[in-house]
Amino acid sequence: MRLTIPAINVNAAVQYVGVTPKGDMEVPNNATDVGWFKLGLRPGEIGSAVIAGHFNGKNGEEAVFFNLYKLKVGDKLYVEDDKGTSTTFVVRESRTYGLGYAEEVFSSNDNAHLNLITCDGVWDGAKKSYDKRLVVFADIVN
Repeated sequence: MRLTIPAINVNAAVQYVGVTPKGDMEVPNNATDVGWFKLGLRPGEIGSAVIAGHFNGKNGEEAVFFNLYKLKVGDKLYVEDDKGTSTTFVVRESRTYGLGYAEEVFSSNDNAHLNLITCDGVWDGAKKSYDKRLVVFADIVN
């Protein structure tokens, strides 16, 4: 699978990710790929498919979703599946969340959605994580 977002020059391989021992969604094992939550829906199925990507790398370099915040309503995203079929999504909105955002990101089931997640906010060195998440909500183009 591949995720392409022309507006921010993303053309990334998609890793299949699951759940960490703490119960959080896993993230890709490098800064250039994105991770699709394999325990959820596939992009294009009715409901919310979720793909995560890093904001920056271990040495502070820009990662795949560094420019995710630049996406605007109406920008298009494309997911190519393992059979070569491409599905088009259009950005509906972006939101920043603190802890406890998962329900809204995973719960919609009225149509096919693709929700992209990356880090945002302030780096917490003790937790080795950012304190917020940026989520871009996109809807399938029929």
